[in-house]
Amino acid sequence: MGAQLRVYKRRIKSVTATKKITKAMEMIAASRIVKAQRKVAASTPYATELTRAVTAVATGSNTSHPLTTETENPTRAAVLLVTSDRGLAGGYSSNAIKAADQLTERLRGEGKEVDTYIVGRKGVAYYGFRERKVAEAWTGFTDSPSYADAKKVAAPLIEAITQETAEGGVDELHIVFTEFVSMMTQTPVRNRMLPLSLEQAAEESGTKGEILPLFDFEPSAEDVLDALLPRYVESRIYNALLQAAASEHAARRRAMKSATDNAGELINSLSRLANAARQAEITQEISEIVGGSAALADAAGSDK
Repeated sequence: MGAQLRVYKRRIKSVTATKKITKAMEMIAASRIVKAQRKVAASTPYATELTRAVTAVATGSNTSHPLTTETENPTRAAVLLVTSDRGLAGGYSSNAIKAADQLTERLRGEGKEVDTYIVGRKGVAYYGFRERKVAEAWTGFTDSPSYADAKKVAAPLIEAITQETAEGGVDELHIVFTEFVSMMTQTPVRNRMLPLSLEQAAEESGTKGEILPLFDFEPSAEDVLDALLPRYVESRIYNALLQAAASEHAARRRAMKSATDNAGELINSLSRLANAARQAEITQEISEIVGGSAALADAAGSDK
């Protein structure tokens, strides 16, 4: 019984230490969610106005441009997958990877070759373990992305969309990330960034149904779109990275809260077992004392 009691006490001590760690990680994730939400809110007006500008230029001109003009027979597409650098966030990364796999299968079913770009160590590890080809990958900033990180990610994608497919370029650009809906809900989404659908752009910028003003473009509408293309892609990627960061922290907070609660329940269960073992040990000792006393009494009676 003594050995069993020591085992229970050792396990309680171990689970208690784990509970302290998960509780600390839960509190850290909760504090970072607020910062990430503020960054998302701060980046939204810029992205909205930029989309409004693209819509105005595309509506007011007939210029053929990768930003707004769809290829007649697209043959190649690029998919940017945003995952996390760290684990302990429940199914956050696996859900995004699953959404990217579904998108890739759909694009290949349409007869398109797919180039995959990945943000986050979890996505890189997943594709590396399965020996899948990755065009380019970035890691180390998923917790708190900056606009410089978004520019770094956007550069090869912009280069790919502006090149001819025969030279290694792509006709479409898609992004898969986790959208932050609330503290309890984060949803993987698949969006086509380029070519930009004017109807989708109108919805994003809040101009659907509005009559846009007429513009004169200097030096030309094509030059304006050339200038807007990198800004548009960078802002969309930056907003996606911020949404993903907020979602990652929320998922980690939820996972760590669940782990903390489970650790508390396990400690209570082990404490009950330890109490039962200690009670059994005490009962056994009392029985041995009573038995020994009775044996001595019997022996003394027999001597008389």
